[in-house]
Amino acid sequence: MEEVKADIGDRVFTFAGLVYPHSLEGILSHHDFVVGIYTLLITLLILLFARIATSKMQLVPNGIQNIYEALLRGIVDFSRDIVGEEVARKYFPLAATIGFMVLFANLIGIIPGFESPSSSLSFTLVLALVVFFYYHFEGIKSQGVVNYFKHFAGPVWWLAPLMLPVEIISHFSRIISLSFRLFGNIKGDDMFLLIMLMLAPWVVPVIPFAILTFMAFLQAFVFMILTYVYLHGAVMVDSDH
Repeated sequence: MEEVKADIGDRVFTFAGLVYPHSLEGILSHHDFVVGIYTLLITLLILLFARIATSKMQLVPNGIQNIYEALLRGIVDFSRDIVGEEVARKYFPLAATIGFMVLFANLIGIIPGFESPSSSLSFTLVLALVVFFYYHFEGIKSQGVVNYFKHFAGPVWWLAPLMLPVEIISHFSRIISLSFRLFGNIKGDDMFLLIMLMLAPWVVPVIPFAILTFMAFLQAFVFMILTYVYLHGAVMVDSDH
């Protein structure tokens, strides 16, 4: 009997409290796979809450419909002051979707036992690349290839050898800025929460949880606003630039 148990023990392992065949250990223990599972989870949560908020629409909103309408109205109103009415409304679906993705990815990591997908560079880098390629695509579509890239050369032709490399580096640095800022902040928040739970495991650290919740909203807001700003810069370049 002991030999049988030993043989079974060699062929299975536990993950998240469940028992799996040993052949799946390499997949389930891979960090990117775990991040993918959490990303799928927050996507389902976003869709679920959106479904609940819109299931019984009322003229005078209450409950989760009221919360969602307040958030969406706040996004439009604030972004309008920064990038203008046209850009704010045109790119609202993309910016708001990214904002909710980052927000839910940040918030889920506050729950003990869960990990923030945004604390993984794989997650933040993908979002940054989506924003990077999309705002260039929109800039080319709205201005044309020649006119769009002509702005990279600067206001006068003789500055082109200097301005072109600077502009190229500036645009590529946005990928690093978007991805590493979010990754670094949320990774630090997760480590902060872990330390607090180790120091006070039997006492709910209310103040740290409040701080981390605020930071989750703040980082989602920053990522969303930067998305708006980059799109505005790509499609609304001054013709005298």
